Amino acid sequence: MFSLTGSKYVHDLQIKMSLQEVMINENPFPAEITTTKQLDLVGQGITDVEIHFLQIKYYAIGIYIEKDVIHHLENWKGKKGTELEEDDLFFDALVSAPVEKIFRTVVIKEIKGSQFGVQLENAVRDRLAEADKYEEEEEEELEKITEFFQSKYMKKDSVITFYFPATHSTAEITFATEGKGETKIKVENANVAEMMQKWYLGGPAAVSPSTVKSLSEKFEEILS
Repeated sequence: MFSLTGSKYVHDLQIKMSLQEVMINENPFPAEITTTKQLDLVGQGITDVEIHFLQIKYYAIGIYIEKDVIHHLENWKGKKGTELEEDDLFFDALVSAPVEKIFRTVVIKEIKGSQFGVQLENAVRDRLAEADKYEEEEEEELEKITEFFQSKYMKKDSVITFYFPATHSTAEITFATEGKGETKIKVENANVAEMMQKWYLGGPAAVSPSTVKSLSEKFEEILS
């Protein structure tokens, strides 16, 4: 499987991935990632769809967040995972917490990058419109992201990485596939960056229910 281990792909920071791995749908994910701080794997899952009783899996997902996030989630101490899973306010707090986050997505079923780009664009636009934050600047930023994915072909084991700094003002998307190295794009609109987080950490409406369930169970343990 193609790996970004040891590469520089976020604002020229040296990214280090632990040798210890966790298997997510037969895909190895590092148990932790270190940028300027250590980010632990706190959520995992897949995106899938059922067609005629057949489950088709598209991506494996790993959510990495630095330990200091617990200081911003005091109101949910002692809550059960089943409670957190349905609590939009909990996931809003997780998104807004000023800590580093990395979302690592590994392709299971190969697709065109344009398909992923449109899926991301639609999900983010809907969230922006619902929050009354969709203006010309956001539209231009989404077009830039869609164009970034337009020329990509996502072979199995390709890696899409979303990096969110603690400042929340920007984000960075990196795409890597075997034989072609990696390319990246900086997202400079804070509203778009926020809604990309909510696409993954949006509670019941997120892209991967299994990842939301995993996050909820992990934070029940962390906040106990």
